[in-house]
Amino acid sequence: MSANQEISVGFIGLGNMGAPMAQRLVGWPGGLVVCDMRPDAVQPFTDAGATAAATAAEVAQRCGVVSVVVLDDDQVRSVVTGPDGLLQTAKPGTVIAVHSTISDRTAVELDAECASHGVEFVDAPISGGAPAAQRGELAVMVGGSAAAFETVREPFGRFGSLVIHAGEVGAGTRMKLARNLLHFVAFTAASEAQRLAEAGGLDIAALGKVVRHSDSHTGGPGAIMLRKTTTPVAADDFWFPILGHVRDLGEKDLALALDLAGRLDVDLPLARRALHDLGDGLGVGPGTIAKEQS
Repeated sequence: MSANQEISVGFIGLGNMGAPMAQRLVGWPGGLVVCDMRPDAVQPFTDAGATAAATAAEVAQRCGVVSVVVLDDDQVRSVVTGPDGLLQTAKPGTVIAVHSTISDRTAVELDAECASHGVEFVDAPISGGAPAAQRGELAVMVGGSAAAFETVREPFGRFGSLVIHAGEVGAGTRMKLARNLLHFVAFTAASEAQRLAEAGGLDIAALGKVVRHSDSHTGGPGAIMLRKTTTPVAADDFWFPILGHVRDLGEKDLALALDLAGRLDVDLPLARRALHDLGDGLGVGPGTIAKEQS
């Protein structure tokens, strides 16, 4: 058993995300301590051998690593710094990990408060939803010191198949916000696609099947997120012909979709913006079609 496996792990917040994450830690060699305001949420864990704690302070008293999955910044602050919070009893060297999506400024402020107690703080938001948590396949984006990352990497690996050290405290949250920006802009783009399909007399449920099927093979937007910089691509760079090809295909298809939308009287503002911005976003500049339509 590794030294990290000897550390007791605490888990606060056993809701839709927290419960499946904590479930993956049942049987953790160092022991699992759970805390939730609802006794019925705690019961399955104690039945499986975990220890229940009445307060966050009690969790910190028993554990070297504490994961927190609560609703928002205010609840996180209460759990960490409140009268019955973690910092009331946390021993120096304890690592407090917040998996909730909070402000990166809140993370930095809490890190400073934790540091004054000799406690490590990491912001470690997650991506993948409850199904990925149940399978142990979440992506976990950790902002914190290298030492804290090494401490949490093994327990986090129980519920995350990808555990990334994003950088200093706050970096995990910034990475999650960038990831979710893509997620929800894509949802908005999906609504445009559905409007166009519906106006064209198509079954939009069938379109959804096609999108899910093809994205499972192409990787969706993440398939082009391979470069380490967003600076323009030099003409002699390996990536230039590849991304230039993506741009040309994209501009052609966007122009065709916008032509169809014009004939069907459907407004597609994101599609217009995409046609204008695609080439620059890929780093290869606008192609012929975008230049002609600008």
